[in-house]
Amino acid sequence: MPRPTPAQFAYGSCTVVFTTFAMLLLSQTRSGPGVAVVAVAALALGVLVAVTAPSPRRRPAAAPSATAARPLPVPPPRISAPAAEPVRGRAA
Repeated sequence: MPRPTPAQFAYGSCTVVFTTFAMLLLSQTRSGPGVAVVAVAALALGVLVAVTAPSPRRRPAAAPSATAARPLPVPPPRISAPAAEPVRGRAA
């Protein structure tokens, strides 16, 4: 299982804090069990957000191909005869 990234921790934590705050304000609950239900619901939502947050994609390892296993053929070296130059006579 891959480890969560710092961004996923941040998304989840902010979701828990803001959701708890909003639900407590909207529900106006003051009882202990009501606060516990709100806290558990906010924690569940924070975990859901952290898990579904996009994580960096890793590139899959390149699979060895059939052409990579065989070395490429090396053409034989070209040896050409020296160019024939006209023989020049010596000036006497």
